[in-house]
Amino acid sequence: MNPMHLVYLYLLSPLHTGGTTQEGNLLGIARESHTELPYIPSSSIRGRLRASLSDDQAEQYRLFGNEISAGSLEQGAIWIGDGSILWLPVPSLSHGVIWISSPLLLKRWARLSKVDCSIPDVSVRCFVHPILATGKPVYLKDAILKPDQLQAWDEWQKFIPISDKSDIKRVIVLPDKHCATLIQMSLWRQVKIKLDEHKSVSSGSFRYEEAIPPDTLMYFPWGVTAQAKQQQDTTRVFEGILREHSLLQIGGQESLGRGFVQAWLAT
Repeated sequence: MNPMHLVYLYLLSPLHTGGTTQEGNLLGIARESHTELPYIPSSSIRGRLRASLSDDQAEQYRLFGNEISAGSLEQGAIWIGDGSILWLPVPSLSHGVIWISSPLLLKRWARLSKVDCSIPDVSVRCFVHPILATGKPVYLKDAILKPDQLQAWDEWQKFIPISDKSDIKRVIVLPDKHCATLIQMSLWRQVKIKLDEHKSVSSGSFRYEEAIPPDTLMYFPWGVTAQAKQQQDTTRVFEGILREHSLLQIGGQESLGRGFVQAWLAT
């Protein structure tokens, strides 16, 4: 079986990838069907990386497959998975910004990264960075964690990929449902208004657009397909592309500076 690799994405600006539904005047983002958590569709990541090879069509076709217009459709040598959340920042009145995660998100990452670590059991207490376990309440967005609900977590660094590209310093592991609620409440939302020729706002001409907030840490798996030839060489070539294009723009609204991420390969 071909090995699976990971690439980490640290969001530098809000990231919007269009969802499959739109409710009222809310333009939502892509969400997992079983958890409702935001994610980055693999097609968005693949399309961005494929476009980076526009000057080398032969290599573009070899890695990502050719186009239907080429006659016969052929599979590329690289597969790319969906982007998942590992840590998401939420505002805190007591500590500025705190990054949150849950056992579901940590277990998902641990299975793919093959890191040997134990997932915190948050059935009784929330596991927190030791600097948060000071005997005082932790105030999150619309939530208060009392001191008896907090337990110092000395292994938190095992769940933070080693890199100088992220700035995650204060973390909390919450129960899955509470984490999902806080993620939903902490999404970036922007009101967009359409003006007429008189610069007046007409009825029904505004909408809310969601985005994953900056400073979120995400990751996606990738690998070489079983049918690919020269698999080790293909891996080296693709890793070179990822290193060369460590700053990517994923999703829509590029003209507004949305979707810029710092990417790096897992070690």
